[in-house]
Amino acid sequence: MGSLGSYLKKHTEALIKDVGIEPACQLTGKSKATLGRYYSEHAEHSDRFIPVDAVAQLEEAAGYPHVTAALAELKGITFSYDERRRNSRPGGVNQDVVALSQRFAMLMAEYNTAIEDGIITVTEAKRLLKETLALQQVLVDMKLHLEEGHR
Repeated sequence: MGSLGSYLKKHTEALIKDVGIEPACQLTGKSKATLGRYYSEHAEHSDRFIPVDAVAQLEEAAGYPHVTAALAELKGITFSYDERRRNSRPGGVNQDVVALSQRFAMLMAEYNTAIEDGIITVTEAKRLLKETLALQQVLVDMKLHLEEGHR
């Protein structure tokens, strides 16, 4: 097994152990032995990997998206993990537009405060980054609400 397979199996193991073996069995409908094979590095199981639907089920219950993060890292992709669940906020596009304008106003207020003396300090840059990420999350929520409305 190559380093890629080993890397994925280690993250699969972390995911299953994060959820717990018994709950993982219940969520996926797989036996302990089957789940064990998905992260076993023994030669006889080197070609067995966890199915993507099982990953989705387990990551919904887990504290962190272990396998998704590993796959992203392997492709050189970085993402920002937000502990809120997707579409956890009620409402729709109209509420998103209001939230978007509020977040943008907060970002501009932070920028105005930061640039007053002509220098953006590290602390000010961190506050700007925090507001930028919050604005980005509102846009992601809005995108998801728009996609939901057109299915």
